[in-house]
Amino acid sequence: MIEMNRKKIYVADDDANILELMQLILESRGYEVITSADGRSLSRLPDPPDMVFLDIGMSGTDGGEICYHYKQQHVDEGRPVVLVSANTNLREIGERCGADAVLAKPFDIKSVVELARRFTEKGKN
Repeated sequence: MIEMNRKKIYVADDDANILELMQLILESRGYEVITSADGRSLSRLPDPPDMVFLDIGMSGTDGGEICYHYKQQHVDEGRPVVLVSANTNLREIGERCGADAVLAKPFDIKSVVELARRFTEKGKN
C-alpha cells in the first residue's frame, strides 16, 4: 500500500554524486525524492513538491532564476526552496531570488535532514 502522506522533495544538482547522496539521505528518512540534473523539470511537475533543494550553478541553468520563477508561481502556497551551493555569495543570491534557506557545500547529512524536517513538518501536521 502506498503511503499517502509521504512528503515529496525535489532535488536538482548537476553533480550525479550529490544527487545520489541527497536521494539516499532523504529516502532513508521516508521522503519521496524526485531528482533532476538541471532543475528545468520543476516547472513541469504535475504537482508541486513539498520542498525543493536547488543547486545554484548547474550547467546551462541558473538555480537562482529557477527559484525566483518557482516562488512567483507558488507565492500563495508557501512552497519552500533551499538553495545549495559552494558560492561565497550564497546568502545574497538566496535573498535575491526568495529562497527560504541556503545550504553551503560541502554540507553534512545532519543539515540536509534538519532542513527537510523544518520545511516539511512546519504547519502541515
